Amino acid sequence: MSQTIRNIAIIAHVDHGKTTLVDAMLRQSGTFRANEQVAERVMDSNDLERERGITILAKNTAIFYEGGKINIIDTPGHADFGGEVERGLKMVDGVMLLVDAAEGPLPQTRYVLAKALEAKLKPIVVINKIDRPDARAQEVLNEVYDLFIDLDAQEDQLDFPVLYCVAKLGTATTDLATPGEDLQPLFQAIVKEIPPATGDAEAPLQILVTNLDYSEYFGRIAIARVFQGTLHAGDEVAISRRDLSLTKTRITKLFTFAGLKRTETTETEIGDIVAIAGVEGITIGETITNVDRPAPLPLIVIDEPTIAMQFSVNNSPFCGKEGSLVTSRNLRERLDRELLTNVSIRVEETGSPDAFKVLGRGEMQLGVLIEMMRREGFELMVGRPEIVTRMVDGVRMEPVEHVTIDVPEEYTGVVIEKLGPRKGEMTKMHNHGSGRVRMEFRVPSRGIIGLRSEMLTETRGTIVMNTLFDGYIPYQGEIPQRPSGVLISDRQGTTTTYSLHGLQDRGILFLGNGIEVYEGMIVGEHSRDNDLDVNVVREKKLTNMRASSADEALRLAPHRLLNLEQAIEFIAEDELVEVTPKNLRLRKKILQANQRPKRRNQE
Repeated sequence: MSQTIRNIAIIAHVDHGKTTLVDAMLRQSGTFRANEQVAERVMDSNDLERERGITILAKNTAIFYEGGKINIIDTPGHADFGGEVERGLKMVDGVMLLVDAAEGPLPQTRYVLAKALEAKLKPIVVINKIDRPDARAQEVLNEVYDLFIDLDAQEDQLDFPVLYCVAKLGTATTDLATPGEDLQPLFQAIVKEIPPATGDAEAPLQILVTNLDYSEYFGRIAIARVFQGTLHAGDEVAISRRDLSLTKTRITKLFTFAGLKRTETTETEIGDIVAIAGVEGITIGETITNVDRPAPLPLIVIDEPTIAMQFSVNNSPFCGKEGSLVTSRNLRERLDRELLTNVSIRVEETGSPDAFKVLGRGEMQLGVLIEMMRREGFELMVGRPEIVTRMVDGVRMEPVEHVTIDVPEEYTGVVIEKLGPRKGEMTKMHNHGSGRVRMEFRVPSRGIIGLRSEMLTETRGTIVMNTLFDGYIPYQGEIPQRPSGVLISDRQGTTTTYSLHGLQDRGILFLGNGIEVYEGMIVGEHSRDNDLDVNVVREKKLTNMRASSADEALRLAPHRLLNLEQAIEFIAEDELVEVTPKNLRLRKKILQANQRPKRRNQE
């Protein structure tokens, strides 16, 4: 038994302060030198994570406290990245549940806690942001108890310690009446409550791979937890594959974690989280074990995907102008590479060699993948998200979401009205007395597509909306899609102020003056329910006869610029989003205007 190693995951709803708390723990444990310059949210190392202010990938670090080592896994809070949470929980013996002192438990709090209780992990509850003016720590703690009971927590799991914390200031206390000075109470609670790692160092080797990294020098690196046995650098081992076959390999290097750095070591310790080089071809969920006494661990089981999108090669007239990776081979290799590290994504073949069906947990997860690809230099086209249905006893079932909406009182009618046609069923409504109302609905996953941007518009940006996968229900029939048509460019060229000015009354434009367009490209949202082909490149004919008002400058209203998620939500089934490193363009699947009506008539 290793009395010195403790493994803990920090779990919470998105934006409740996990990464900020890990920052404070790293600083106060002496991980950084006194004069060392360290970025804020140091664990969010990915550019997208920094820009969005969310954690996308589960990462691990280690701190040393009173002679012992604490391995910390920082997990994402968003349900779309649930696969990251699930594999993070495989590495630990306890969890620290973080809850905002004002917002209380939210859908993802329920999701991550349910996964932790299912894995029989010991919880520590931390009520964070107690310095907020609207903090209601005691009420929130009662809501946390209700949530534990609701999730059928066992007696020993209900007996959890509670700390009150301000992660930004790096303070924690066990008593609300006594302000905290530092994070010592939190460190002490971890050492006291989280069981130390156990296992037999002489037993057959069992090391479970839960993450992958890549190094220019060592190739693929497996990040794994040692459950039993001892591994030495240079050992010959067997890798138990997902199909239960065994492959021999030799370990070239072993590393252990200290803060954000890796330290080379010669042998592993029971319960430690290590990085292993010399394991080419290994994937997440596989076991490193002995050649002569193989003892594979159970594979990591991940929830099934609920949403699918088609990724295809860019075939627009502007193809290849802005990106360097444009072929189907590039696309296939990139998706295969994603499958190695992203356990919650699946890729299926389609009838075409240029298109692939990518299945995942939600629009945000797939949106992040697309954004990462465009930054790497890819050009591709993506279709409208569609749900993944399944047949159960001859009945077609579709995924359903638990939707929590927080809005000012005056918008409750609008929210209920919008969710009605989307087959939304209200399950709970609660007024906190602060002028805001929290409502909970069950809505088919299809009904969520395009809902977020519509709700933001209707509630003047005041809505806080969270969704969580909530099982399957019988197919609910047709759900109305986007009510409006689109404005489509009928020729190639460069947009002019003169032509756009004449189209402003027809709807909302998506682009401004001087933008290159092609036939079939969507340039705006029509104010009516039909599509309209328009000329956006027309120039004003100059004559030698001038009126006094002829040269007055034409003013364009600001156009609506769609980001990637909004573009994906906006498109209809016969439309695509063209994604390049420099631009997002909306287009019709069939570009030629004279072929579109024929196709519609054939259908």
